Amino acid sequence: MGYGIVIRVRGDYALFTRPEMKVERVSYDVITPSAARGIIEAVYWKPAIRWVIDRIHVLNEIEFTNIRRNEVSAKISTEKVQRVMKGKEEPLFLASNDVRQQRAAMLLKNVDYIIEAHFEMIPEKSGADDTEEKHFNMVIRRLRKGQYHHAPCLGAREFGAKLELIENGHIPRSCHSGKRDLGWMLYDLDFSNSNDIKPLFFHAIMQDGVVDLTQIQLRR
Repeated sequence: MGYGIVIRVRGDYALFTRPEMKVERVSYDVITPSAARGIIEAVYWKPAIRWVIDRIHVLNEIEFTNIRRNEVSAKISTEKVQRVMKGKEEPLFLASNDVRQQRAAMLLKNVDYIIEAHFEMIPEKSGADDTEEKHFNMVIRRLRKGQYHHAPCLGAREFGAKLELIENGHIPRSCHSGKRDLGWMLYDLDFSNSNDIKPLFFHAIMQDGVVDLTQIQLRR
């Protein structure tokens, strides 16, 4: 296992959308590993390293609330963008007023997580000056200063995340006890074949408020 970090992630609302819900957005019960990785990568990402989520601690009760959000029902096609890039003169914009629609969403509220993660070096993308110590010191420094490349969020950009580095090894106690089956959950996307990107799922079990990702089996 590579160099590891422990961070606390909090927010008023979160939306970790279940992919099986096609129309109305419904959140998973807890943050997904891919969303947790995205939060860390918002702070520090380099091609030479790969972040791996080890454990997710769920500190607060799992609470849901319903809201309605304005969304758009269309998007600009990649073909149109490519035509404009090649010099064709045509409007390249989306009139949101014409395609706006309201959709219901079931969100999590008052979320509070501890994320344990580590990074691994990617040899084929590492340079001579890429060392584990270098990347570890850089991510720790950025977390201490509250720096990030883009604002970390809890599943959707409007739900901002508050980050705190845990350095003393003290992890707050979860309010959960016992075993809770969270069902099948999205783990991440497999980009090994860029022409056939596949989702990876795992059976999520929360024991005393902790989802341990170190011994899971992934399924497509």
